Amino acid sequence: MAIKLILTDIDGTILPYGKKTVTRRCVDAFHAAMDAGILVGPASGRFYPWIPEFFGGDASCCATAIATNGSQVYLEGKKTLQKEVDPSCVRRAMEVLSDVDSAGLLLFEGETPCLVQGSRDDLLVCFPCYGETCVDRDDVPSAGITKANVFIRGDLERTREVVALLNREVDGLDFDVPQAQFSNVMPAGWNKGAALAWLLKRLGIGRDEAVVFGDAGNDLEMFSTVDHSVAVAGALPEARVAARWHIGAVEDDAVPAAIEALAAGDWPFAR
Repeated sequence: MAIKLILTDIDGTILPYGKKTVTRRCVDAFHAAMDAGILVGPASGRFYPWIPEFFGGDASCCATAIATNGSQVYLEGKKTLQKEVDPSCVRRAMEVLSDVDSAGLLLFEGETPCLVQGSRDDLLVCFPCYGETCVDRDDVPSAGITKANVFIRGDLERTREVVALLNREVDGLDFDVPQAQFSNVMPAGWNKGAALAWLLKRLGIGRDEAVVFGDAGNDLEMFSTVDHSVAVAGALPEARVAARWHIGAVEDDAVPAAIEALAAGDWPFAR
């Protein structure tokens, strides 16, 4: 069996939280895979224009990519798919969140985060970089929303409770749990896994010919889309359970080590 596609989450999987760029070894591992004829890239909740800087500006490392949690797919550095969320559904989510303490909603205009509901002080706790750069906005655009996020001040359990509430009460959107205090907002039925399935079909790659790496709740659908799903040490419990294979920690460059082995034609996972 030859592996033809490798995709990996970024935050907590190849990039330790608090770090700004992946290691040199990670970049080199991506290039080793590419040199071996394997398509390799990130599958992230981040906007595509933000991703190259995580690789030190090396755009070739994300020429193949799933971005904005599946709402954008790139091949050869060109956007080949984009999904948007329904503004009326976003307004319904805001109604539900209006009864939730210390929670709110962000949406993005281009790359600019816009605070449409909730407190900047809470956002600064939940996601400081967005809290520092967001602009206030009083309304929801009538179209063109590619990325939106819910923030929920509190622990992981409270995040899960609020996300469960939103999934019960808001039709037309799905909400996930990538980390405590934060949730991605996606069109119903669309996520990293749906984008991966679309990409596999587009490329003519079988589910047994792809390997995916992740650590969080927004990786679950991606894990179920292929035969070879891999969780790093320290992954959320639901990701560990869903993954077929398990490797070391992000801090130890476990994913780059696995990619190096795959590029060399070896199988790095315990059978």
